[in-house]
Amino acid sequence: MSNSLAIKSWALNDQPIHKLYHKGAKYLTDVELIAIILQHGTPQNNAVDLARVLLINCNNDLQILSKLSVQDLLQMKINGIGKVKAIRIIAAIELGSRRMFKTGVDKNIFQSGDVIAHLKYCLQFESREIFMVLLLNQANKIIYEQVLSEGGITGTVADPRVLFKLALSHEATGIIICHNHPSGQLQPSRMDDLLTEKVKKGANFLDIKLIDHIIVSTEGYYSYAEKSNNW
Repeated sequence: MSNSLAIKSWALNDQPIHKLYHKGAKYLTDVELIAIILQHGTPQNNAVDLARVLLINCNNDLQILSKLSVQDLLQMKINGIGKVKAIRIIAAIELGSRRMFKTGVDKNIFQSGDVIAHLKYCLQFESREIFMVLLLNQANKIIYEQVLSEGGITGTVADPRVLFKLALSHEATGIIICHNHPSGQLQPSRMDDLLTEKVKKGANFLDIKLIDHIIVSTEGYYSYAEKSNNW
């Protein structure tokens, strides 16, 4: 059987849609799952061929694929993957992320674990370093969240003055700051340590509690509050 043939000409048990229907999604390869999302190929290459080329462009790494935008996919210039198919791929990736990480921000936040899933959903697959803040009220419920800055692949700069102005304008009594490490490295840098100390001191002066500074990546998370003995 040649993969260049139209998929409908394959043996029924080899066709991705038939295989998923009868066996379940777990029995399909990454290429076959992506082919189902693509739906159609071209006269030269079927959907499985296109899916295979796409994965090769991502070093056969779904983590790399998950960080791409529609524009990134289009820039690959894969014949047969245009705007509509690129949008389908991004939509499928987003659904997968939402399934893994429920937001759950309507509950009271007392420790890092109460909000980790939400922060990982927001930041872990970003290709640039992003710094965001969650503002909490006296009942420890999140009342507002905002991205404060976006940087490059290696870092971003957060201005504590902007952070505190935002906290005061919303009458927040608690804050959680968070940023991602696109590299996957979870250990904080010296700059992360200095920023954490600066924000913690400023928050104490304004009678606002810094609940935690959390670093997230595809490898997990790092919590200053959990790691520090004198937090």
